[in-house]
Amino acid sequence: MSALLCLIAGFVSFYVLIYYCVFRSARCSSSVKLKGKTAIVTGSNTGIGKSTALELAKRGARVILACRNKERGEAAAYDVRRESGNNQVVFMHLDLASLKSVQSFAETFLKTEPRLDILINNAGVMGLGCTEEGFGMAFGVNHLGHFLLTNLLLERLKQCGPSRVVTVAALLHHLGTIDFSLLTSQKDLVSGQSTWDSFQAYCNSKLCNVLFTRELSNKLEGTSVSCYCLHPGVIYTELGRSMSLWLQLLMKPFAKLFFLSPEGGSQTTLYCALQEGIEPLSGRYFSNCALQQVGVKARDDALANKLWEVSERLSGLS
Repeated sequence: MSALLCLIAGFVSFYVLIYYCVFRSARCSSSVKLKGKTAIVTGSNTGIGKSTALELAKRGARVILACRNKERGEAAAYDVRRESGNNQVVFMHLDLASLKSVQSFAETFLKTEPRLDILINNAGVMGLGCTEEGFGMAFGVNHLGHFLLTNLLLERLKQCGPSRVVTVAALLHHLGTIDFSLLTSQKDLVSGQSTWDSFQAYCNSKLCNVLFTRELSNKLEGTSVSCYCLHPGVIYTELGRSMSLWLQLLMKPFAKLFFLSPEGGSQTTLYCALQEGIEPLSGRYFSNCALQQVGVKARDDALANKLWEVSERLSGLS
């Protein structure tokens, strides 16, 4: 019995140590109110996107839930209105796996909404398959769709400044690579369809997020728009819904034990969107509500500039 108790105590101690040292996140302490402001949160029908939208709504913002699934998006908007007591929360259809849908969303938004103060590029996928235009799903949704969306809304952000663009990246950007020849020939940053390729494609797309933010900050210099990217922490969300069933079953017990809740995972996003005084840090990368260093490839200005030029061409902006 004593050996069993020691084993249980050891496991609990290990769990607490790992959780508090590795997975636990800091809290956004900003008290900023957002009455009269408008925010867009992509992928906000679930997970950290929904938690982010809820907090923005509680602060008085008009919040646009930009989601692919109409039924789930409208249900999420209803939940956020009910929990926040803010009726200025609406669903708008946006499928980041379709550049036509991105263009349609931007056109509708610009015609119907007079303000845009905060754009949060939150939506993300990990999985195989292709977008409507034939791009790899992770590259097309996580990077290219958000790249086009941000550029189409940039003038409105400038008009309403000071405003912010916040892009949810990931620590896994350190493992990312960008092969432009592969992107040109196969419209993707990986060449295979295995589970490993799915993981690598996600890492590559997160590197794109960080490089996009870096180059966007250069192009926004002298304007009233600032931009940031972040690692939200290791979150228990539906991100892996496109992964194989056996991998999801393998991950689920570990995720429930160690991973952050969506509410905990939204804290650094909220910090980047709300924290006063961080404008001089535009273009930088945050984690645990604090400035962090990025990987070597993510500090490459030439790579960031080339990715921007290629993305302009692929998205139809140039």
